[in-house]
Amino acid sequence: MKASNSHRRPYVAGKLTLVACAAAALVLLGGCKPHEEQAQSSASPVAQGSRQEVTYFKYPDNPAFDLVYLADKLGYFEGTSTRPKYVGKISAPQIIPLVGTGEIDFGTRMVPLVISAIASGADIKVVSAGGETLPDAPHMKYFTRKDSGIRGPKDFEGKTVAFNSFGACAEFVTKKYLSQHGVDVSKVNWLVVPDNQSQQALVTKNVDIAIIHPPFSGAAEADPHLHKLWSDWDEDGGLGGMAPYSVNGAFARAHPQAVKDFVTAIAKAGNWVNAHPDEARQLTAERLGIDVKLVERYAYVKDLVVTEPPIQYYIDILEQAGKIPKGKVQVKDVYTNEYNPLASKQSQANATPVANGRPS
Repeated sequence: MKASNSHRRPYVAGKLTLVACAAAALVLLGGCKPHEEQAQSSASPVAQGSRQEVTYFKYPDNPAFDLVYLADKLGYFEGTSTRPKYVGKISAPQIIPLVGTGEIDFGTRMVPLVISAIASGADIKVVSAGGETLPDAPHMKYFTRKDSGIRGPKDFEGKTVAFNSFGACAEFVTKKYLSQHGVDVSKVNWLVVPDNQSQQALVTKNVDIAIIHPPFSGAAEADPHLHKLWSDWDEDGGLGGMAPYSVNGAFARAHPQAVKDFVTAIAKAGNWVNAHPDEARQLTAERLGIDVKLVERYAYVKDLVVTEPPIQYYIDILEQAGKIPKGKVQVKDVYTNEYNPLASKQSQANATPVANGRPS
C-alpha cells in the first residue's frame, strides 16, 4: 500500500501541545489533585465530557529517520489512546540514560547501551526490535580519504577514528572485528563525532577514518574524495546491527496499553518501510532536508519481533571486555515481546503443523 496525501501531514507536535494545554485547563477547573508517580502525569482527558484518556509519551525530536516519526506521519497512532509528545533534540549518548530515569519514555539505541544500563540498575527494557542489517542496507559504513593509504584493519593502528559514541555498536563491533584481525585496539585513537559531522571531519583531515550511520553515510559514499572500506555486514553478518526500542519501566507498568499501542504502531511503520523502500527514502529526505539520491535504503526486522541472538552477542562482548560482570545480565532481563501482538501471531504461525504443504 502507499501512503495517501492525507497521511503526509506535518508532524503533530504543535497540535498535541494545544490538546495538552486544554487538558491541563480542564484539570485546573476540576480542582487540584495530588501528583502521582511521574509516569502517570502523561495521561490527560481527550476532550471535555469524554472518559477516554490519551497517554502522551515523551520522545526526542532528533534529526534522524525514526519509526516513531514515520508512524506519526502515516497516522498509525490514530484510533489509539496514545500519542507522541516531542521534547526536542537529545544527543544520542543521552537517550538511554534518560529513558532509564524516565525523563523520556521511549528511546532507540543499540543493545549494548541497554544491557549496560540494566547492569547498572536502570529500570528499562527492550520492547521491540528495530533496524535489520542487510548487505544492501547496512547499519553503518567505514570511510577514509582516497589518498590516505588506509585499506585494511591493520592500517587502523595509530590512526584517529571518528564514531558517534562510546558503548554502542560502532565501538564494540569495530573493536571486535579489528582484534580478530590482529589489531592492537589500544593503539587506535577514538574520537566521538556526531554522524552528521563525520564526513566533514574526514575531508578536512581532522580524523583518518569515520564510521557513519545512515542517512549520513549516503553522502559520504557519494563524496569523490572518500573511499568506503566496508560495512558492519562484512564484520558480523548483521548480528550487531539491531537498534531496538526501549521503554522506561515505570512508564510501562503505569501505561501498558500505551506501550502496546507504541509497539504496534512502529511495527506497522517498519513493515511499511520494508514494503515501500523508495517512498521511505523520500520521506527521509523531506524530514532531513537532504537530496533523496543520498538517502540509503532502510530495512527493519519483520514485525519488530525481538530475537535473542543479537542480545546474547552483545552480552558476550560486554563480559569479555570487562564492562559487565559475567552472569550479571541474562538475555531475558533485557527484552520482552509481550507488548507486540504480532509476536504472538508469528509464534502461532511457526507452531502450525504442516502436512502435504498445507496447514492441517
